[in-house]
Amino acid sequence: MDTSEPLRQHIVILLKGRGAHADFEAAVAGLPAHLRGVKPAGAPHTAWQLVEHLRIAQWDILEFTRDPKHVSPAWPEGYWPATEAAPSDSAWDATLAKFRGDLEGLQSLVSDPGTDLLAPLAHGQGQTVLREALLAADHNAYHIGQLVMLRNLLGAWK
Repeated sequence: MDTSEPLRQHIVILLKGRGAHADFEAAVAGLPAHLRGVKPAGAPHTAWQLVEHLRIAQWDILEFTRDPKHVSPAWPEGYWPATEAAPSDSAWDATLAKFRGDLEGLQSLVSDPGTDLLAPLAHGQGQTVLREALLAADHNAYHIGQLVMLRNLLGAWK
């Protein structure tokens, strides 16, 4: 019997963003296209910048965790889009789909009983699958919170 199953379930719930705050799906649902590239006064980012940053960072964490040959983007420029607005509606949709796919990849990795959550990654510097999953969940929650605040400032939050 896998005694780590309850821990795996808790991590997956954390990755999904369910609990004490809005999840990714709620944060992006129904955001009008004309507001995705708008930066209200005092806001550091647009919705596009936040969503694309979430995608890039989560992808990097997932790939670092599962691919010893993965090379991370340059910091910080490689983690943020060059433009304030998505180049197109299809680029926005592709970013959402990629974020969702990588989130599922993290959840699958954590859920797999064959994954040792606590073993140091051979190619890392003490990182473990558990640490990387918690890092992704924490990073996502932070920026999803920013996205909700941005939507509030734009008058586009329920």
